[in-house]
Amino acid sequence: MSRYRSELLRTLEERGYIHQCTDAEALDELAVDGRVVAYVGYDCTADSLHIGHLVSIMMLRVLQRAGHTPIALVGGGTTKVGDPSFRDESRPLLDDAAIEANKAGIERSLGAYLDFGGSAIMVDNAEWLDELRYIPFLRDFGTHFTINRMLTFDSVKLRLEREQPLTLLEFNYMVMQAYDFLELGRRHGCQLQMGGSDQWGNIVNGVELGRRIDGRQLFGLTTPLITTASGAKMGKTAAGAVWLNDDRLVPFDYWQYWRNTEDADVGRFLRLFTELPLDEIARLERLAGAEINEAKKILAFEATALRHGAEAAEAAAAAARAQFEEGGPATGLPSVTVDAARLAAGMAIIELFQLAGLATSNAEARRLVRGGGARLNDERVDDELLVVDGSALTDGRLKLSAGRKRHVLVEAG
Repeated sequence: MSRYRSELLRTLEERGYIHQCTDAEALDELAVDGRVVAYVGYDCTADSLHIGHLVSIMMLRVLQRAGHTPIALVGGGTTKVGDPSFRDESRPLLDDAAIEANKAGIERSLGAYLDFGGSAIMVDNAEWLDELRYIPFLRDFGTHFTINRMLTFDSVKLRLEREQPLTLLEFNYMVMQAYDFLELGRRHGCQLQMGGSDQWGNIVNGVELGRRIDGRQLFGLTTPLITTASGAKMGKTAAGAVWLNDDRLVPFDYWQYWRNTEDADVGRFLRLFTELPLDEIARLERLAGAEINEAKKILAFEATALRHGAEAAEAAAAAARAQFEEGGPATGLPSVTVDAARLAAGMAIIELFQLAGLATSNAEARRLVRGGGARLNDERVDDELLVVDGSALTDGRLKLSAGRKRHVLVEAG
């Protein structure tokens, strides 16, 4: 039995989202008696979010489905500073144009999960941070933060222990994040900030600032660090981050990521990353042997449908069946188009692997060939100097593979 009375905290607890909470009992009472307004912040460091962000996005979705108000804060202001949390070096500073482009991509990521035409709200902290005057800001808020205490937070302490520089700009980040919480409380009645466990110190700062400045009770809630059963960080692969936007990662590859989940993670990931009922998840995680693969396919379908829609999830599942189970045509795989005249004249296999996104450099493509992982039309490529021409095409396309799980169709156009 859950110790919580509210549907919101019961759901968050039962599905594995809660790591720490500043005052769980009081937050539970608030959720029972009225509407909770909660936010998560996302800095504009890339033009898509990735599945490392997905736990917090799913929490906002749980919040909305339970009748509360989620706020997705896009950090157009804080991105100009850069969050130093658990990083050995400063983040590259982006110009305004890059931040705006990234902001648009992040809004696409979030829009797939949250109904911004309903109760969900999207804000950009540049609205208030860009307008701050430095001296008045320090006088009004700087007195509520001591250097002594700021130095005790892990995000700062670890950088200093490793003798890595921490700039004054970055040192201000936690103050700005705390001010965000205060401002959201004033503008939208926000009472709760949620985030990953690495944000605990920053979140607590905001809770305390709201109490000191406005006399309001605010709450903080963090999620556990999500790692795979083998100890790897969630969402990191040999090919890089698992992006949410389809211009960064096509639905087929997104589906495949979830399909390749480790056996021991299936139940946990079904609870965190799908909306299947808990009793159905309990049934699926009891499957053993070859049957666990059916649970993985359900996880892949449900996770992909949430982000890309049921039609894209069905297409990805069909492509995977054709590729890995039926030996049929490779339909539904990601594709790229190359100039038909160039291909007819002959193109180096090394170049084709790069154009297909299966290698990032000549050297990486050569290593793929030398390691035996390169395939052309399902035949192993052993010659890194191979030149491919129109004779390799079937119905105007050819298939490139890097290992057993990454495949791209190259179409002559």
